[in-house]
Amino acid sequence: MDGHLGPELITLGFLFLIAYGLGRVGKLIGLPSIPIYMLVGLIASPHFHLIPIEFDSSYVELIAVFGLIFLLFNLGLEFDQDEFFGNAGKLLISGGSYVLVNMGVGFAFGFMVGWGTREALVIAGMTATSSSAIVTKLLIELRRLANPETPMILGVTVVEDIFIAVYLAIVSVVISGETDFWAVVLKLVVAFAFLVIMFAVARWGGRVVSRLIQTKDDELFTILIFGLAVTFGGIGELLGVTDAIGAFLIGLALGATRFRARIEAFATPLRDVFGAFFFLSFGLALDPSTFGDVLLPVSIAIVMTIVLNIGAGQFVAWINGFGPQAGLNTAVILVNRGEFALILATLATAGGLDARLTPFAGLYVLVMALVGPLLAVNSERIGALFRRRKPEVPHELDLERDRELALAEAAMAGEPIPDEVDLAEAPVRETVREPVPVLEDTAPDIESALEREARLAEQARSQSDRLTEDDVRREREIDPEY
Repeated sequence: MDGHLGPELITLGFLFLIAYGLGRVGKLIGLPSIPIYMLVGLIASPHFHLIPIEFDSSYVELIAVFGLIFLLFNLGLEFDQDEFFGNAGKLLISGGSYVLVNMGVGFAFGFMVGWGTREALVIAGMTATSSSAIVTKLLIELRRLANPETPMILGVTVVEDIFIAVYLAIVSVVISGETDFWAVVLKLVVAFAFLVIMFAVARWGGRVVSRLIQTKDDELFTILIFGLAVTFGGIGELLGVTDAIGAFLIGLALGATRFRARIEAFATPLRDVFGAFFFLSFGLALDPSTFGDVLLPVSIAIVMTIVLNIGAGQFVAWINGFGPQAGLNTAVILVNRGEFALILATLATAGGLDARLTPFAGLYVLVMALVGPLLAVNSERIGALFRRRKPEVPHELDLERDRELALAEAAMAGEPIPDEVDLAEAPVRETVREPVPVLEDTAPDIESALEREARLAEQARSQSDRLTEDDVRREREIDPEY
């Protein structure tokens, strides 16, 4: 480098401007930003010649580390401890079953691919959890925060956050390549001790931490937050639990303070900017020529993920007392994969695992981050295609309604009104029939019959319109789709 950074700065700025333009287009069709940033990095990589420039990806690697740190820092900051500890039993069953189903099948799939045991462990992690960033953005953009199933979805993501913390601690030890049994045990003990201590600080040390970080100066407060996130990222790296977990845990502790909202206001822009660098850097490392080697495994993983999520979504909805549509809404929101899969791929590359994990993760996340939002936007339409029809057997309310109509029809025809009307063969009617037109020269006896018919018809109409709240409640108990 000759000391002039002008061309590199122009190139980097140009890439972010492209990301901005594509991001605006993506917003119009409901796409999240993660795949867009990856695509921008991909088209600017030396392996892809769409943009005729040479850009050294090493220039953004350090900034990409900051992106990884702040992605996990914000994840810890937004962790809802009250929600988790206040409803831990149901959340662990719901979120735990969701994670275990996806991880178990993903682990078996990793063995089927045949890349190795450690690679299978990484693939299981990629397929086990959804992208918290994409899930949150979709819930907001689709205006589903008020939906009854949304607390259940957020509860699953809370359990996933805990799983990510524990899983990264385990994977970092496994990937390290340590073969001495006691050395591995020591690393795991240190990792879990770090997790337990920081969780304890977050749970019971909020007041103490609040006093330690309080300052009225916004500039100094921002510097403090940045310094803590980076410092604990380094501590996590030294302890063998990765910089991402160190950042997550300090975010968890700071999220328990009374300054949580203020920290979020400063940390979110840092996450957005540095996170964009992380995804851009990952895209720069992708080689499109290697996609052919992982096309079949990625295709199987995508189908497997969608099918498993549909089943897991229905199961979680059933546990929480929701119907099939809520289960489908849950599945298509949680099917999105994103930053965690890329973090695992980055760790796998640093640990010297199979090089195919990088293109696998890149192509998998790209497709899932595109397919997931499209499924989420159309989940109501998809549910309508499979929604079961109402039963043909008439409900008690419908029988009473048809009995009154049958009496009215008998009067219209001038027939004697029976004491009981046999409705076994009578079709279920959705509306009251209009009265039959009457000729002006009708005989007096027919006129009296018509008068009686009119009274009965009016009574039938009155009763059919008199659906009380109790009637509606009974309908919904019998048919939840009512």
